[in-house]
Amino acid sequence: MESYGSVTGATVPLGAQEWPARTVRVAGVELLVRDVPGAAKDLPPALFVHGLGGSSLNWTALGLLLNDTVRGLAPDLPGFGRTPPLAGIGGIRQQAALLGELMDAEFDQPAHVFGNSMGGAVAVALAALRPRQVASLTLISPALPHPRPSATAVWFTALAIPRLGRMVLDRTKRIPFDRRLETGLSMVFGDPRALPPELRTVYEDELHRRDEQPWGAQATLDGARSIMLSYLAPPRRSLWVDVAKVQVPVQLIYGGKDRLVDARIRTKAQRAFPDARLLYLPRSGHVAQMEHPELVEKAFRQLIA
Repeated sequence: MESYGSVTGATVPLGAQEWPARTVRVAGVELLVRDVPGAAKDLPPALFVHGLGGSSLNWTALGLLLNDTVRGLAPDLPGFGRTPPLAGIGGIRQQAALLGELMDAEFDQPAHVFGNSMGGAVAVALAALRPRQVASLTLISPALPHPRPSATAVWFTALAIPRLGRMVLDRTKRIPFDRRLETGLSMVFGDPRALPPELRTVYEDELHRRDEQPWGAQATLDGARSIMLSYLAPPRRSLWVDVAKVQVPVQLIYGGKDRLVDARIRTKAQRAFPDARLLYLPRSGHVAQMEHPELVEKAFRQLIA
């Protein structure tokens, strides 16, 4: 088990603090995980699952806001953040099975599971696969199959197509870094101009890191393909079947300025879960837990209350 340093303290803005990190060997991969600092060991556990192209750092602010309520754990999924890839773990259900093993190793009771984007789809699959291990779901812009994908999501569809996806990524990487940074910010956040400077810096550092990783491009292609396959799955294997199996309380959160997941699906999603609440944030983009962590915090506290 390897330890990593962290940047914390009252003088460091909430969104820029790093949770202490370590590595845990799960299913043959050295999985980097981060623990919410300052959480009591007797608090119920929580698992934070990031989306495509994201990392455990996407949950920094929210986890710190909730460290009086849960003892949170955020992994870097294989091929993302600082976790190397693992063959055969690119699909949504394979990732859910891997996280089930992580929960076996780390938790002694059912956990509150948070998922964003692709991580939201993984969280749904996890709740269906391991119902006794999940206490609640908080899903932020979950990548559930949608008959009308957003315009920006077409780009991810192109990534999922063999050969074409590699060509798209190769051409994208030739674009100057500053332009790619601004494009990424506008895709992910509702209003990039309103982001605190430290949060922008964190996003920029992560983009630099992905550029330097030899496996980053393939992990992105595999993740995009897994999302597309979930959209094209026959009805009996659809994620909507898993949605109907979820018996725990669910908090759905959608952003009105989300360019990756069409928020119009929110009504269908709320009706499909047996027990779901809905929070619609008109000014938020794809990562409400980063843009408006206090509102997500409040919704979760109301959910478990």
